[in-house]
Amino acid sequence: MKPRTAPARRPRRSLSGWVPPAVLILAMTTSCAGSAPGGGIAAAAKPGAAGVGDRLFPTLGNGGYDVTHYGLSLDYTPETNHLKGTAVITARATQDLSRFDLDLSGLRVRTATVQGSKAQFSRSGDELVVTPAKALQNDEVFKAVVTYDGTPRTIKGDDGGLEGWIETDDGSTALGQPTGSMTWFPGNHHPSDKATFDIWVTVPRDEDGDFYDAVSNGELVAEKDKGKTVTRHWRTAEPMASYLAHVSVGYFEIHKSRTPDGLPVYVAVDPDESEDADAVPQSVREIVDWAGELFGPYPFSSTGAVVDHLPGLGYALETQTKPYFAGAPDETLLVHELAHQWFGNSVTPRTWKDMWLSEGMATYAEWLWEEKRGGRSTDEIFADFYDGTDDEAEGIWAFPPADPPSGGRVSDPPVYGRGAMVVHKVREAVGDEVFFDILRTWTRQHRHGNADTRQFVTLCETMSGKGLTGLFDTWLFNAKKPSRM
Repeated sequence: MKPRTAPARRPRRSLSGWVPPAVLILAMTTSCAGSAPGGGIAAAAKPGAAGVGDRLFPTLGNGGYDVTHYGLSLDYTPETNHLKGTAVITARATQDLSRFDLDLSGLRVRTATVQGSKAQFSRSGDELVVTPAKALQNDEVFKAVVTYDGTPRTIKGDDGGLEGWIETDDGSTALGQPTGSMTWFPGNHHPSDKATFDIWVTVPRDEDGDFYDAVSNGELVAEKDKGKTVTRHWRTAEPMASYLAHVSVGYFEIHKSRTPDGLPVYVAVDPDESEDADAVPQSVREIVDWAGELFGPYPFSSTGAVVDHLPGLGYALETQTKPYFAGAPDETLLVHELAHQWFGNSVTPRTWKDMWLSEGMATYAEWLWEEKRGGRSTDEIFADFYDGTDDEAEGIWAFPPADPPSGGRVSDPPVYGRGAMVVHKVREAVGDEVFFDILRTWTRQHRHGNADTRQFVTLCETMSGKGLTGLFDTWLFNAKKPSRM
């Protein structure tokens, strides 16, 4: 994501390959094989924690289970902004579990089942508490199904930015960083619990008889025209943190192509942005090809972008496989969000205080791109940040990049600009050959997983054979601006 203060500079298609979502949902709700928990398990079972203990967002996520898959069936009416949803959540219990929490903000829960049996549920703030008919055994794979409906919320984050389910002039968009995904589906909404996704979005015809488009993460695997409505099925086969899940409903011009390596590219552009975004499909292909040489193979099975028309949003977001832009982006912004597909989306921070590993890396990708394009060298950009003459240098010394003081500061300049400076100092210390080998090793070792600051420091020292404690203490952990470069 770019800092919230930074500006983010209908043809119909054939319907084929349809699998009714109700059939898939029914299949997914079948109980897994294995013995049912007995009385001994019930006696030993305890509630899962409400929150994973993240210092910056203590109520996000939940304990006692690990989600492996979300199956989300969404029926959305843009004219009334009404959403009906069914969430099929496949998870593994990590303890003997008497009940568990799901993060959900707003919306009315209608039913809940666990392993095919009716479950009790209650609400407390943004927590949906689900009590299965029988306690779940440690390591048991289970399926929970929640049906819900209502008007999904747009929320204002601690940093003042809008997130959640946001209405646009022709539909809506769902943006989840850091807490907004809980406004449109129940889940374990912390980046440490990644899962695969299937998302079905059903939308109606408009008053002119045209269907709305519905774009989401991953690949479009099926469409079904049912006369008055159309359902599109999007699949994300690689694990994804829930804050990167995304749906945009509206009218879009769809551009399909492939990179030189054959990777599918899907770019959706709001007609109001069409002229200014004309170069986006080609730029996506070029940037992904360039980044793959520097950072390692592209980690997902498709790429692309969503260019919406949402003036005033104030940021772009690295939604997985298709970064979201509130307006036509320039190349630098495209580079930043596409670099996140490696740093942030595939290799996801273990906790929110590790966000500098995503934003610092993506910002440094901007520096590398500017140098490639014949602008300032990375050394010159570093100097401009240090001197405060770069447009994005303001505020970078407010706190250490690896230690934001609160959740509302996780998207502040130190995480981005000073985070990129840390990356550059590592490059200076170890040399280009080792540095880029470190980046490719990082994205390979933690592909589709989570990683933290300690692991990055250890990797840099191990691969370079150098003690880098002083470097990281000075540039990453020290609260003060270093007295010398």
